[in-house]
Amino acid sequence: MKRSKVSHEFPPLVYPDSEILILGSFPSVKSRAAKFFYGHPQNRFWRVLASVYGENVPEQAGEKKSLLKRHHVACYDVIESCSIIGSSDSTIRNVQPADLQTIIAQGRIHRVILNGKTAAKYFERYHKRWDSQAIPVFQAPSTSPANAATSLETLIQLWRPLLTQE
Repeated sequence: MKRSKVSHEFPPLVYPDSEILILGSFPSVKSRAAKFFYGHPQNRFWRVLASVYGENVPEQAGEKKSLLKRHHVACYDVIESCSIIGSSDSTIRNVQPADLQTIIAQGRIHRVILNGKTAAKYFERYHKRWDSQAIPVFQAPSTSPANAATSLETLIQLWRPLLTQE
């Protein structure tokens, strides 16, 4: 496969009452095609959130948006555009970071959750200045199918306190 320069193809999902911002690294090919977050059917993101919040797993984008809105969750990615081969995070190059300040300003964000090591790596590289804003940032294990070593049950257990502040 060939490396392509790709831009984020859909806007951040943030509401005025959003309190938690979940950041991935960059949308997968399936997510870019669906023009919505965590579009790969094997990604466990929606199953994790539904389980933590005691809801049915949303199937359609409208249901997913409603779930996020009900629980004051915003979503976006750390990277706005990059060169990438397919969906492989390890091939990411030529990164243009996302403007996270604008997203923060649109809601009442008081906690950031980084979905996986790659999101954390690029957040650290391009958004380290956030340390001075007193918004706590947590790294959660990736819900990606590439993180097959972590079971769904373990993901739910590790994400639960980050989403509910138990």
